[in-house]
Amino acid sequence: MQLRPYRESDLCTLYQIDQACFPPGVSYSREELAGFIGHRGSKTWVAEAEGGIVGFLVAGREPRQVGHIITIDVVERWRRLGIGRALMHAVEQWAERQGLRLIYLETAAGNTTAQKFYAGLGYERFKKVERYYSNGEAAWVMVKWLKGKGEV
Repeated sequence: MQLRPYRESDLCTLYQIDQACFPPGVSYSREELAGFIGHRGSKTWVAEAEGGIVGFLVAGREPRQVGHIITIDVVERWRRLGIGRALMHAVEQWAERQGLRLIYLETAAGNTTAQKFYAGLGYERFKKVERYYSNGEAAWVMVKWLKGKGEV
């Protein structure tokens, strides 16, 4: 498995992966995904293995030295093989190089597998947001301090 930067030709595949990874109301439309990837403050990593894309992560830089993981997607048959961990490591290294103090993400309140994965990487539940997703599901905002705790 190797990580590489996003290419415009990846969009269709990344959209298909996102649709497969998340239910309607949680997954992004093609336009939303393209907007997140194309935002000037964002960065996208693509994981490849055996000649194909097996996962990706989109993150953005926000004001006040904050990073936001917009989505992390790994093709089902490639899960639990270290791809998600490698993507998370890449975004955290990027965030530290950018001088960010913390990074956060949202995950469905019912997705305890994802919550355990993020907790194992040092993320903590910060706040539950009711009806976060368009399908009505709540989300946990999970945060990881990169440069010591403090006000942001």
